[in-house]
Amino acid sequence: MKLKYITLSFFSTIIAVFLGIYVYTLIFTVPYEQKKEETPIVFTSQNNSATVNINFDFTKAAAKSIHAVVHITTTLDKEKYLAENPLLEYFLGDNKNFEVPIMGSGSGVVLSPDGYIVTNNHVIANFDKINVILNDKRTYRAKIIGRDLSTDLALLKINETDLHYLSFADSDSTKIGEWVLAVGNPFNLTSTVTAGIISAKARDIDILKDKQAVESFIQTDAAVNPGNSGGALVNPMGDIVGINTAIASRTGSYAGYSFAIPSNIVKKVVNDLKLYGTVQRALLGVKLKDITEEIAKKYKLNTLSGVLIYDVQINGAAEKSGLMQSDIITEINGIKVSKIAELQEQITKYNPGDKIRLLIFRKNILKEIEVILHNSEGKDEILSFGQINILGASFSTLSESELARFGVNFALKVEQLSKGKLKSANVPSGFIITKYNNKAIESLEDFKQDIENYQGGVYLEGFLENGEKAYFAFGLN
Repeated sequence: MKLKYITLSFFSTIIAVFLGIYVYTLIFTVPYEQKKEETPIVFTSQNNSATVNINFDFTKAAAKSIHAVVHITTTLDKEKYLAENPLLEYFLGDNKNFEVPIMGSGSGVVLSPDGYIVTNNHVIANFDKINVILNDKRTYRAKIIGRDLSTDLALLKINETDLHYLSFADSDSTKIGEWVLAVGNPFNLTSTVTAGIISAKARDIDILKDKQAVESFIQTDAAVNPGNSGGALVNPMGDIVGINTAIASRTGSYAGYSFAIPSNIVKKVVNDLKLYGTVQRALLGVKLKDITEEIAKKYKLNTLSGVLIYDVQINGAAEKSGLMQSDIITEINGIKVSKIAELQEQITKYNPGDKIRLLIFRKNILKEIEVILHNSEGKDEILSFGQINILGASFSTLSESELARFGVNFALKVEQLSKGKLKSANVPSGFIITKYNNKAIESLEDFKQDIENYQGGVYLEGFLENGEKAYFAFGLN
């Protein structure tokens, strides 16, 4: 009898255990299929007054970005390479069968459905042929619309419509610690996406050697390698916050930090290149210093915040507005600036003629001053389209049909002529310049910078409006 009781109790216990497990499963567990859709992780502040939803699912941003980030391949013509490298030509001789594998690659971002693409200038500089490969493997020959050495940006165009493209986010509103994705083609590995956070802003790393260089990079720890240059840095919504440009490395490969040009700078440069063929650069007309303890002591300053004006250009925008040596700029249109890179980033967003409001300290008294920005010629107005003052002319770019007519990838047409070198050399309005000093013209910006920094004889080659070949020569001193 006792044994029977024990046996029944044992089976009753087993049944109870299994019943309990079954009920627990029904109440407290979720089917496997439902677990696939994870909810955002919620962090609660210590005082329980606020919660922050962070969704670590970047799949939508990645899917949106990879279709709008393109692979750019570049090649340099063999004859041109040999001409630019006479030592190599000396050793190789006149060997027409020798193939020089001079190629490069990088990334670009489609900005509009009709084929405008932004990339880094260093990705395409000095190459003859530029090909754009879309994520679906379609390949196009790209035309250079314009280049800007000061920001290391270039604008390309391909003949296509209905393309996937990305929009600009406001880089001023980004914060240190925010998640970002770097999208590009490192080591020719197409459509690569890496994630990281914004680790710093307004970094000046002194890599752009142009005399008007603007460096105010967004620093991230998203992995970026050679080939990522020109690709997109996007936020979790898939909008552009920057264009990936450089890495900090002793080996040439990723070592923990990468740098991107802020989207607000990119947007301004791209729009100017598209509208004017050159960047409408606004100038304040001052020389600046970051404030250190040593500077503060020298100038008897009571603050380390802001940027110190240590010299003011005569008849410049700053002087005309009443800015003085030893003034400290702390804000531009309500945005705080604590170093030169931040100030440059803000000024870069404006055009000549724009009015900005500066908040300054003068002898430790806070003042507000309005400044009308100047152009490179010291005037408060937009420069004429393609204006090159030393030549006394303005220029325009050719349409697709005109380029096909003259059999060139890029050329400049002389528009308005005033007193200057071209008029003195009897260059007519409408003359189409294809080469200068035997060098093919690749962009208005390049041509302008070369001419303005050149001394000596200039030899122009091109076509008259009737299609006849023509040549002109003059000197620049």
